Amino acid sequence: MTHLDLANQRILVTGGAGFLGKQVVAQLQQAGANAQNITVLRSREHDLRQWDACQRAVEQQDVIIHLAAHVGGIGLNREKPAELFYDNLMMGTQLIHAAYQAGVQKFVCVGTICAYPKFTPVPFKEDDLWIGYPEETNAPYGIAKKALLVQLQAYRDQYGFDGIYLLPVNLYGPEDNFDPRSSHVIPALIHKVYEAQLSGQKQLAVWGDGSPTREFLYSEDAARGIVMATQDYSDPEPVNLGTGLEITIRDLTELICEVMGFEGELVWETDKPNGQPRRCLDVERARQAFGFEAHMEFRQGLKRTIDWYRSHATLQPA
Repeated sequence: MTHLDLANQRILVTGGAGFLGKQVVAQLQQAGANAQNITVLRSREHDLRQWDACQRAVEQQDVIIHLAAHVGGIGLNREKPAELFYDNLMMGTQLIHAAYQAGVQKFVCVGTICAYPKFTPVPFKEDDLWIGYPEETNAPYGIAKKALLVQLQAYRDQYGFDGIYLLPVNLYGPEDNFDPRSSHVIPALIHKVYEAQLSGQKQLAVWGDGSPTREFLYSEDAARGIVMATQDYSDPEPVNLGTGLEITIRDLTELICEVMGFEGELVWETDKPNGQPRRCLDVERARQAFGFEAHMEFRQGLKRTIDWYRSHATLQPA
């Protein structure tokens, strides 16, 4: 496979103004893309659930990096499963078809590890995506995103369309979504600890029993992996992006409390759902296929994320 020189490529990044998108745009420029050739698509301007918006978005583009998603933690997945299924399926499947029709050279689809079966052998290997049903609380979202992998493989088989599919593990980092109504576990815990410290609470309630494990990838590392794949990967098989390291929710919570200096008691709400029992990726395919390895040490990444949040907390939802 030939290396894709980004210098003269017209690149569309959906969700490019978001948490991960900003990092992807920065990494594209570091890799040689011309800033004037990068188009950042914002949902308030282009509703990708609408076919005509997808058609307009892909006009005269060479590369599409599809990051846009309607996504959140366990709470949002339980509250709005239909919206998460419909929105993510319609955005992705219409954008892929519009890109194919417009003659786009390359389509990079960023999926989700929620697509993996609830009980996947650990570490998760890409070949195990289809051995079972996803964890129930996020299955609608996960299946909608996984359908895009099938679409890209079908379009490759029938039309020779160069679409690749990446599976980043749980992301974290500065500028994450810290809204407790829709955030993922790390920003949710940081927000909760911060609020407890402000109000002088001596206890901190945490969902579940703390036993599930999760793997986390710093947003800058994820963006670098996405750009590396854009340049150097053109195969139909999906690729995990992660660190290969897992941590229990209990240990994660205690680590965040330690870094933030919270010494109160943790109260585990065992009547609340745990989510998928374990998440840890096999990251060998990414290393071999395009040389990606994560760089950020986890504690340091957490500290950077916490420092950013503390400096912006007055701007965050209560």
